[in-house]
Amino acid sequence: MADIMKWILARDPGEREFHQAVKEVIESVRPVLDRNPGYIQLALLERIIEPERVIMFRVPWMDDQGQVHVNRGYRVEMSSVLGPYKGGLRFHPSVNLSILKFLAFEQVFKNALTTLPMGGAKGGSDFEPKGKSDNEVMRFCQSFMSELSHHIGPNIDIPEGGIGVGAREIGYLFGMYKKQRNEFSGVLTGKSPVWGGSFIRPEATGYGAVYFAAEMLGTQNETIEGKVCLVSGAGNVAQFTAEKLIELGGKVLTLSDSSGYIYDEEGIDKGKLAFVKRLKNIKRGRISEYIDKYSEAQYTEADTSLDYNPLWNHSADCAFPCATQNEINEKDAYNLINNGIKLVCEGADMPVAPKAIDIFLDNKLLYAPGKAANAGGVAVSGLEMAQNRMLLNWSAEEVDRRLKEIMHNIHQTCLDAAADFGQPGNYLAGANIAGFMKVATAMLDQGLV
Repeated sequence: MADIMKWILARDPGEREFHQAVKEVIESVRPVLDRNPGYIQLALLERIIEPERVIMFRVPWMDDQGQVHVNRGYRVEMSSVLGPYKGGLRFHPSVNLSILKFLAFEQVFKNALTTLPMGGAKGGSDFEPKGKSDNEVMRFCQSFMSELSHHIGPNIDIPEGGIGVGAREIGYLFGMYKKQRNEFSGVLTGKSPVWGGSFIRPEATGYGAVYFAAEMLGTQNETIEGKVCLVSGAGNVAQFTAEKLIELGGKVLTLSDSSGYIYDEEGIDKGKLAFVKRLKNIKRGRISEYIDKYSEAQYTEADTSLDYNPLWNHSADCAFPCATQNEINEKDAYNLINNGIKLVCEGADMPVAPKAIDIFLDNKLLYAPGKAANAGGVAVSGLEMAQNRMLLNWSAEEVDRRLKEIMHNIHQTCLDAAADFGQPGNYLAGANIAGFMKVATAMLDQGLV
């Protein structure tokens, strides 16, 4: 196993996030390889780690002042062994090949856990939509899709939204794809229900994370009701995580963006959350504006000189990191434990750093990795694909029922796999093992391709 990591480090130097994701899976699936030594001879891990295809391209676009800019676009098609490539797009200045490879790698196992026929991929650009006009975003999306359209399709690769890619961006991307290919197909998910999208898709990742957390609490004969919760982020995932927590009787104290975070001791209720949605989704404002409306709340500006995030240093029962990767470090982990946290459920992808995960596991916290807990988003994307193929549009109640069932099944799958390999209650091990075994079985069935 150490040899595989040495190979990865030498082959892909500098790809820190990708190395982190690979190391976590390698360490988790060691018992599987011990039980199935043939997997080593067939180099299953090495084949899963190496993307089937990486596409990189330039994206030229013109701003409202007539100035031409050039960004870089990517699509990492990691694995199609379980179905057509499926995974989101991210538009953010931090986007690089390492981040997209880590996200695509995680997506393979996440999609496997849903049991839906989807492979794993991820893509995006270092473009920053924040501060751009609608016309600038439209021109960028059209340029981006003019190249990406050559590599995707409803039976090949079906992208969806992600950080920086919401309903606006999906609409512009779909419009350009339709124009170029002269076809109306389910090539993107996250579309408006008016023209082929699924109800509950915007809510799915956040709702699914709360459903998973409720399943974890159920193993302790507890519920979400009455639980005090810390939530990071203020985008799509954080908003709907907070919404479902409030609906189930939880009390949400925090939300954040890159500028800082708000702490509302009285709790963020439905009315306050509606204000946040308008602020972030329509005005595209900053979370600091919350205290202009609700002066009883506190706002803390982000301070990169600190070696911890103050958001995770408040008394609560549950933590839902929904912002970005590695937002909870070792010191944050100890702060959470010292402040009474008993459950950590990842709404974002890989938001907890490795040492912090070890601390949670050593202290017997209920810890849910993103590949299991935030799989609700891609699960409903899979349901959207099914609706598109059948030319149907299920009701919101029907989609929500199916989402709950999928999250229940993922939770049970993680528990069963962890117990089968001698690590009962370890959701991290269970998710990695269950996802890996499904992918490995399909690879064996399909031969050396």
